[in-house]
Amino acid sequence: MRDSSSASTSISRRSFLRTATATSLATTAIPSIAQSAACILGQGAFRYRPVPEWGVLGSTTPVKNCHGIVCDNEGHIILLTDHTANNVIIYEKSGKLVHKWGTSYPGAHGLSIVNEASRQVLYITDLQRHRVVKTTLDGKQLEEWCWPEMSGKYTREEEYRPSWTIHFPDGSFYVLDGYGKDYIPHYDSTGSFVKLLGGAEGGIKHWGPHGGMADIRPEKAESMLIAMSDQQHLLRMDREGNIQKTIPLPGGNPRQIRKHGDHYFVGHLADNWPSDRNSRGFLSVLNSELQIVSNIGGTNPIYNNDGILQPMKNNSSVFLHPHDLVVDSEDSIYVAQFSSGQTYPIKLERV
Repeated sequence: MRDSSSASTSISRRSFLRTATATSLATTAIPSIAQSAACILGQGAFRYRPVPEWGVLGSTTPVKNCHGIVCDNEGHIILLTDHTANNVIIYEKSGKLVHKWGTSYPGAHGLSIVNEASRQVLYITDLQRHRVVKTTLDGKQLEEWCWPEMSGKYTREEEYRPSWTIHFPDGSFYVLDGYGKDYIPHYDSTGSFVKLLGGAEGGIKHWGPHGGMADIRPEKAESMLIAMSDQQHLLRMDREGNIQKTIPLPGGNPRQIRKHGDHYFVGHLADNWPSDRNSRGFLSVLNSELQIVSNIGGTNPIYNNDGILQPMKNNSSVFLHPHDLVVDSEDSIYVAQFSSGQTYPIKLERV
């Protein structure tokens, strides 16, 4: 059931994460980025250099956690934060502020950008308000979807904590209830509820479906690639909810996956999270067969003779909890980080 009203009550976030990551790590985040500007991260054809102080703004444009990040058709970098002084920050590629807006998304988490007829729109998931909101690029709210009460799987709104949305060319979309009950509500192109996928009965383990993307490949059926966070793997699922493949990423903690050209880019919140909450995380680049070809800020990917990926880990001080990323037309990567001492995104230039 859709709800066009904008009023809601903010609910405290479940303590699913210890956001107070060790202060010593958080406070060194910015200096460590500057000090490592001359270093080269990654292996093979996918190596990158950090750009010092990119996107660092003044006290009038604060961030808490940088959650989602996308690029629009004009090349602007759009960042979603959970600071209600400015939930959405829009940058030029140079790091200069273009615009900022949003004061009503205390649980801002997932950000998707969608081409819709002659315009682009944003879909924002809010963990505290238990809903998905659709807006224009400059912040006008167009529509919102509350908890899928009609599914019969939820007894109250607070059980629904959507983390991200996945969109297909036909206008339909899926919502990942990654911090709630692990279901995946499906909506058609008109925004009407179709059915519920996933959940425990659909083979989804708890603390799994965090971020994801529609995977559209020539001569292949459309599918979803889902970053399964604490489960340390990617999941390929068809549009009916059938699990097709599991791609293990041992030592990682995939929070979102983005495609650029023929490669996939994954942000790992940390290495071996949640067992080690002070670990820093890294990025992975995967080829079209979903094999890792480079770990940016992480150890060299090694597959044994049986093709099994060996455990990975961070080997650089550049990152502190990558949560999302986007690759621009010049192959630069922009990384949004969670619980990183209120630091702004990191820009990496390809070498």
